[in-house]
Amino acid sequence: MASLIAQVKSKLFVRSSQKSMHALDGAYASLLRGRSLDFEDLRPYEYGDQVRDIDWRATAKQGEPLIKRTKATRRHTVLFLVDSGRGMKALAEDENVKRDLVVLLTGALGFLTVRHGDDFSMVYGDAAQVRRLRPGGTEGALEHALRTVRDAIDETAAPNDRDALLRYTARNIAKRTIVVLVTDEAPMTADTERLLRRLKVQHDVLWMTVRDADPVAPEHAGTSHRRDVDTGWGIPEFVHGDAEVMAELAALEAADTAHRDDVLRRLEITHAEFGGQDAAVPTLLAMLNRRSHARL
Repeated sequence: MASLIAQVKSKLFVRSSQKSMHALDGAYASLLRGRSLDFEDLRPYEYGDQVRDIDWRATAKQGEPLIKRTKATRRHTVLFLVDSGRGMKALAEDENVKRDLVVLLTGALGFLTVRHGDDFSMVYGDAAQVRRLRPGGTEGALEHALRTVRDAIDETAAPNDRDALLRYTARNIAKRTIVVLVTDEAPMTADTERLLRRLKVQHDVLWMTVRDADPVAPEHAGTSHRRDVDTGWGIPEFVHGDAEVMAELAALEAADTAHRDDVLRRLEITHAEFGGQDAAVPTLLAMLNRRSHARL
């Protein structure tokens, strides 16, 4: 059986350049790694490193930019909250199953976590049940976690329940962590906002939205696979490309998006939307950079 970690790495190292991989490492380190005054070593500057980390005295002596590295004061834990309800069986914007994008996003950030010597944990679930995996810090543990989430999505018949994940975390996770929520485009509720406010008191929070495919795009008229995952209702061919239907759906989506973005902005929660696998790595890098700059 093909390794999911290997598939994630192929996206990181093949679809992105080596320069981009350095940028991801730099953004992750800036965002999550603790800083101390204990000197560790020097290394050459790489694309994506923070200018504030340059040792200017050593740079002047060597004639090239050098980064001063210090020992981390503590080991971080990244807690993934993965929405694994049946909504993740639907299609993403790139017309691939959202489940695969969920695995890529969780795997990419999880790989960076392991690569930098930090721990990760995972809470996943749907409206029927929320489960938690024990913390890990190896690629083997990450492989197990990714397979567990993928299988949970494949096997579930229950709808998504983002608030259940947030509620579980608020009640059960006392240690300060970096919480990364991987969810879909379900509207932001009052309960969601209340739970986020509660989590922000204790944790750093990032939000990653997996976007849905356009259900009534004209180019999909006549395709039998366009069905609602919750009801099984097939989308009639005549609504594809219908101007009024498309306008109404666009207005609803815009309103939901504006409300969600407003709440996340007020709570200072970094957020990014992911529509497909090809653009996932650059979008992830942009999100990490925004967050690391916000923490300066």
